[in-house]
Amino acid sequence: MVGVDVDITLRGLAPALRAALKAAGFRSDSDFLGVQPLELASEARISHKDALLVLQELAGNSIGVLEREDVTSAKEMFDKERRKKTLVTFCQPLDRILGGGIRTGQITEFCGAPGVGKTQIGMQLAINVQMPAAFNGLAGEAVYLDTEGSFAAKRCSQMAEAFCRHLEKVAVRRKDDALLAEARKLDPDRILERIYFFRARDVTEQLAVIDILPSFVREHPSVKLVIIDSIAFHFRQDFEDMGVRTRRLMQMAQSLMELAHKRDLAIVMTNHVTTRVMAEGKSRLVPALGDSWAHAATNRVLCYWQDGKRHAYVFKSPFLPAAGAEFTVSSDGIRGHAPRNQGVKRK
Repeated sequence: MVGVDVDITLRGLAPALRAALKAAGFRSDSDFLGVQPLELASEARISHKDALLVLQELAGNSIGVLEREDVTSAKEMFDKERRKKTLVTFCQPLDRILGGGIRTGQITEFCGAPGVGKTQIGMQLAINVQMPAAFNGLAGEAVYLDTEGSFAAKRCSQMAEAFCRHLEKVAVRRKDDALLAEARKLDPDRILERIYFFRARDVTEQLAVIDILPSFVREHPSVKLVIIDSIAFHFRQDFEDMGVRTRRLMQMAQSLMELAHKRDLAIVMTNHVTTRVMAEGKSRLVPALGDSWAHAATNRVLCYWQDGKRHAYVFKSPFLPAAGAEFTVSSDGIRGHAPRNQGVKRK
């Protein structure tokens, strides 16, 4: 769809209504992305009817032009899905509940408490996305956006070395000389070079990086994975106005969805969990950023500890059934079974 971000003063709205919207921080079309009528009515202090009229006005004037390449058939969509490769985690139980691994064209969110292994999953995927096509891999590159300072280059190098050893073992086990030759072309330093690292120290830098991602990916067409670790960190502490925060989150979600779809790449986010008090004083852990953020990801995976072991559970997905799996973090990275005395507690 082709659209133009139009200033609210240019819309055919009553002057008093425009003034109320501007006072609430709604200044152009992009500020309304993901905003629901009740939310708009509450924030702008207008009636529900007026909120509906505003959103209808924006929808009617920003439909844009439907381009030929935006139209496809269900058969074409199905064939495209069948041709897609998945990004494996090196943990077979985890890959199984993910439908074979992380899928391109989708957003997958891993939620969990500190130390459960979310960052380790992110680094492992940034390495695994580089798996050669001969191994049925994506042969791609990764963008890694670190908002918390938790990315460890030394640890990533250790995992890259294990990645190279693993592929060599696979080739030897299959007695495939061509595969072995491909595996021996891999180099841990080169793997690190193909992970484009960004550090965002506040929410402004985080939004700026996400804003330039489309142009960066155009300049680096081999990028098949974007990792944001974590999506929530700055949004939990840099905002006093929850209305503004919600709009910024929805704008960010829209940008990431468009990027994943248009460039057919995978986006993986990590998220914190928070305690929600339920009825009768009971409480449970839920992903941070509230209910409005719950629809931002295609798939949501909850990572948690149980009986001293790490578990992952797919609890939201339009394609995958709810299912759980155990995973480990060893010295080599994410794996399905922990070698004796090699379990590593990491974030």
